[in-house]
Amino acid sequence: MGGGALAFTAGFNVSNVGAVADRVAESYGIGLAVVGLFTTGLFVTHAALQVPMGRLSDRLGARVVGAAGLAIVAAASAAALGWKEAWFAIGMRFVAGVGTAACFVSGAEYTRATIGSAVAQGVYGAVSMAAGGLALALVPLWNSWRAPFGSAAIVAAAGLLLLAFAPRAPASPRVVRDLQTVLDRRLMPLAAMHAASFGLSVVIGNWIVPLLHRAGGEPVQVAGVAGALVLFLGVVSRPLGGRLVHRLALIRLSFVASAAGIAVLAIAHPLPLMVAAAALVGLAAGIPFAPAFAGAQRLRPDAPAAAVGFVNMIAAVTILVGTPLVGLTFSLPSDGRVGFLAVACLCLATTLVVRDVNGRAGRADTGR
Repeated sequence: MGGGALAFTAGFNVSNVGAVADRVAESYGIGLAVVGLFTTGLFVTHAALQVPMGRLSDRLGARVVGAAGLAIVAAASAAALGWKEAWFAIGMRFVAGVGTAACFVSGAEYTRATIGSAVAQGVYGAVSMAAGGLALALVPLWNSWRAPFGSAAIVAAAGLLLLAFAPRAPASPRVVRDLQTVLDRRLMPLAAMHAASFGLSVVIGNWIVPLLHRAGGEPVQVAGVAGALVLFLGVVSRPLGGRLVHRLALIRLSFVASAAGIAVLAIAHPLPLMVAAAALVGLAAGIPFAPAFAGAQRLRPDAPAAAVGFVNMIAAVTILVGTPLVGLTFSLPSDGRVGFLAVACLCLATTLVVRDVNGRAGRADTGR
């Protein structure tokens, strides 16, 4: 419950603004590209602080750092409710990114320290993905510009209450210098896997509602439910990925399936096909999470939280750059289709760098 509270808060903030992108644009009097900066603002600090928050978790304890992160998210989100100015909301999202960085990295470390298995890491990731999917489905039901910020404040406050009753994790070894973690080239393929699965699925999740609404002609509420599958179905496949950490062929296949699903989404209609494609992307994108995180922790047992922070930082930078770029493609005659096709190509290319939990690229041991 403690780790889940941290995962849920971080995941919810990834897509809560994208779920009502058109409504936010209308309320603030801005374009969709500027709405993309609401997510970019969050991920500037979220990305930059992954490794520092990992180091803090290794030194001070994941539960303490996670609680501080939840408090920051709650405060920043509540503050954004008080003034309907785009620059102020972006600034508060910038602050909230400090909290989500602390939540996500410390939550992964808390799960490792208390439970320790790759399947547990998959469950942790599943909660994060489910939160993003629920944000896409539920936030549009609150018909107000305050919906993304009010809901984020409520989620963080509830998470803080849950974490208060969670037990302390066992003490961890002292962390080594972060510079060594950042420069460890063995982490790069794992970071690329996480960026292409989690990072690109979040980029798609932030724009699937406008795509289905504008290009497919679907109501926002219907598009939100269909789009929620991109993130929500990770609740099924992320734990499964914990059991496939040595199955390189299946991990590669997950990237092929994600790429195919994203390419189909670019068609934008008919709705049944879009639902099927979104479900395919959601299921496939969840599989590489546990191999990437468990692999990083195994490669750097001296600094497991900092290693996870580095892997997640690359994914956060992918979201930081990719979200506004895909948003810009909605100003083209394709209504975002070109952006979705570009993301599909990047996802497919990741099959070339897939590694197992031990960092191996070749045929893996499929024994115990």
